[in-house]
Amino acid sequence: MPRKKPPSTSVPAKGGRDAYEKALGLLVRREQSQRELKNKLARAGYAAAESSDAIGKLAEQEIQSDDRFAGLLARSRAANGYGPRRIAAELKSHGVADRMIAAAIAELDCDWRELARRQLQRHYGRKPAEDAKERDRRAAFLLRRGFDAATVSALTRADIGDPGDEFD
Repeated sequence: MPRKKPPSTSVPAKGGRDAYEKALGLLVRREQSQRELKNKLARAGYAAAESSDAIGKLAEQEIQSDDRFAGLLARSRAANGYGPRRIAAELKSHGVADRMIAAAIAELDCDWRELARRQLQRHYGRKPAEDAKERDRRAAFLLRRGFDAATVSALTRADIGDPGDEFD
């Protein structure tokens, strides 16, 4: 594994481009959070002050927006069958503010229970769980996908029936 070179404080890394141009090039490929841009610019050898100035300028010009990034990532992950907790955790790891995370998830207007049910069906088919061990396996799958415990419990208990129902 090659060793990373420490970031230099000298002027432009690759080909004489400044931090603004490098960040703009990164944003052309895909939307990125400010934290991602800052980390990538640091790895490319740009000084922290120059990186911060470039990212600030891009945000000012509305070329970079953590709100827009959060919305795009949240929609993408929900479309891929991930729950709100997983989406929130991923956005948090990208340095997105809590208020932006809450807004992005609220904007989704998603039926999380139906999404979880579809994921369960896609992964395990229509056959109900045969025993508690299988039910636990399915619950763990949904929890890893980022669905909350109430949704998981409702779906997995409904899967094999609530054991308390037989005594009513």
